[in-house]
Amino acid sequence: MLAPVLDDAALPEGATARFNIAPTQTVPIVANRPRRAIELARWGLIPSWVDDPAIGNRLINARGETLAAKPAFRDAFARRRCLVPADGFYEWQRAGKRKQPYFIHKASRRPFALAGLWDRWRSPEGDWIISFTIVTCAPNPLVAELHDRMPVVVAPEDFDRWLTREPVEPEALADIIAPADPTGWTTEAVGEWVNRPDHDGPECIESLPTQGILL
Repeated sequence: MLAPVLDDAALPEGATARFNIAPTQTVPIVANRPRRAIELARWGLIPSWVDDPAIGNRLINARGETLAAKPAFRDAFARRRCLVPADGFYEWQRAGKRKQPYFIHKASRRPFALAGLWDRWRSPEGDWIISFTIVTCAPNPLVAELHDRMPVVVAPEDFDRWLTREPVEPEALADIIAPADPTGWTTEAVGEWVNRPDHDGPECIESLPTQGILL
């Protein structure tokens, strides 16, 4: 789940700022189209060549190490990359049947962008679905305490390179698909209210007291 933040004025029609986003829901992205703009896309990549769009429910993340080899992601990696604006993301620490959620964000609360791939799928009725997946990599030391993967964070100076429409060899983007420097980032334990995808609001990112939190 993500916690994107965007000024309401910058959002496309029908979108609002969110605190809790789950797979299959609609998310603002910036795709590498000729004219870059924030648009809405479904989280869960539906490759253009599949018959059943339900495959997108399983393609919410794409391992950065194998993007150029996996049929589901290979073409999108070569031609259709995107950025996913966010101001944080969630990871969970498991202990038995319980999962403690953590909100991971910049200490400055500044927004950032995650690396994604996008595609277009056309239904038999002629309707188009724009969808995307989030690229992941090995965790940095901060996230490694909670999970064995993390989303790829694209630095502002790399936005143009990630969004280029020119042919690019996978090796030319390999340095972007790497764990973010943990300097200036923090993790906060938050309530289990965020564990339900239909819960959305500032309560999702309210910090819990450290006492009793799994570490």
